[in-house]
Amino acid sequence: MSEILAENLSEKRVVGSDGSEIGMLYNVTMDYKSGRLNHLLVEPAEGVTIDFEMDDRGRYHVPVSEVQAVKDHIVVAR
Repeated sequence: MSEILAENLSEKRVVGSDGSEIGMLYNVTMDYKSGRLNHLLVEPAEGVTIDFEMDDRGRYHVPVSEVQAVKDHIVVAR
């Protein structure tokens, strides 16, 4: 994946590779020692359920390895 500034990811729509709406990017987690990105924290759209871990605030933890593209929105494997 090419280089992308974190400020450009703020509040981007997250969609599945099948075109389904997943939600909005809330934040990104990373390993502070290695600098490796771990997960996208996604605020789900109303009524959306997907097979990713969810935290106690109702946000999905989507592994960065599932990201397929970042343009006007973020596409994750579904």
